[in-house]
Amino acid sequence: MLDRIAARRVAIIKPSALGDIVHSLPVLSALRVRFPQARITWVVNKSFEGLLTGHPDLTDTLPFDRGALKGLRGVRTALSFAWKLRRRQFDLVIDMQGLFRSGLMARVSGAPARVGFTSAREGARYFYTHKVREPGRFGAHAVERMWRIAEAFGVGHLPKQFKVPLQPAEVEAARAELAALPRPVVAVAVGAKWVTKRWPAAHFAELLRRAVSHFGGSSVFVGTKEDSATSQEVMRLSGAPALDLTGRTSLPRLVAVLSQADAMLGNDTGPLHLAAALGTPCVAPYLCTRIALHGPFGMGANCAETRVPCAGSYIKKCDNMVCMPELTADRLWPKLAEVLDSWQRARSSRSA
Repeated sequence: MLDRIAARRVAIIKPSALGDIVHSLPVLSALRVRFPQARITWVVNKSFEGLLTGHPDLTDTLPFDRGALKGLRGVRTALSFAWKLRRRQFDLVIDMQGLFRSGLMARVSGAPARVGFTSAREGARYFYTHKVREPGRFGAHAVERMWRIAEAFGVGHLPKQFKVPLQPAEVEAARAELAALPRPVVAVAVGAKWVTKRWPAAHFAELLRRAVSHFGGSSVFVGTKEDSATSQEVMRLSGAPALDLTGRTSLPRLVAVLSQADAMLGNDTGPLHLAAALGTPCVAPYLCTRIALHGPFGMGANCAETRVPCAGSYIKKCDNMVCMPELTADRLWPKLAEVLDSWQRARSSRSA
């Protein structure tokens, strides 16, 4: 039925988080093919709006401030947002978040066609008029799960395209920031929201020491301000040339920096998936999550998983953490070495 539905005004609801939005980008481009003349709006958390600004397949964004949805003022903010959502008069709303809040947004929009996944949680599926069957969080890679939407609309045969908008002024600024660093430049993201995803600083430092010893080069650290102390610790332990941009980049600047890096080394978190979408080769340790489900898309072979019995448990806190010493720098070094060797050979062929 969805492959025959017509719509002039389409809303995609995928407010967060950074990596989840990146995983959903191919669906946007597929929907643009399916609805070439439609107005397509992305409902997004205000803090991630910069990632979507200027996207060639998107008409506009409808941001909301999740942090403002508290107390009496939060009620007014929610009502104001609901009014803006309803005012757009969407024909079709697609909820790719699958939680109560996003399902409620779909219902409040007043759209006659409201699409979501059968696996939506917190009762969100009761707000939909059409449900798309997918294997759930642990049944397929996140990108493939989101792609079920494209398949339902009859455009699943298209190639998956990750179009990440690059702002020229930000790219020029990023080039200027990295100009003094010796190549290859490895972007490094040592943080993660879950403590169970955070590989030890000593492991990161050991990898960077080996990278500089074998290939030369340097590193640029990215992430939120909460990651600054760990970034500084890795820089101190590695003793390698580095630039610390942790907590100092806007989202458009982060995109630009990652586009100019020669490789990416990071935990399973937003910057890693963003780098993969940009085509920057990624290397990553996987501890409480699984490469098959949440690895950098198309680059899973560059990653290594822990081998402890509780690997891939998807728990956010743990009193054991035996995975941290088990997944050593030795395990990940061949992956990073292969990526940097490929960079070196490509550079040599260009200069020949």
